[in-house]
Amino acid sequence: MEKLKLDIEKLELAASKLRAIAHPMRIAIIDLLNETQLSVTEIYNRLNIEQAAASHHLNILKSKGVLNSKRDGKKIYYSLKNQTLTEIIDCINRCNES
Repeated sequence: MEKLKLDIEKLELAASKLRAIAHPMRIAIIDLLNETQLSVTEIYNRLNIEQAAASHHLNILKSKGVLNSKRDGKKIYYSLKNQTLTEIIDCINRCNES
């Protein structure tokens, strides 16, 4: 049997991303961005939260490499860098079904 090699750097990066999404509001943001890109305004309006709170969570997700951002004039649009995170969230939701 071949011994599994674990890349510590990859594990640390994965753990960092998982910590970044380990917040209900950030999971909600990822869920919103699952199908499309949205502006900060669209995100905070849809989630019924303050603009500052939305910006805070978006900055965390962007800094950990979860989101892409694109400026268009005064607006910044966010999108998911990778759909794998939505699959992880779906898996967690399935595990919590009764």
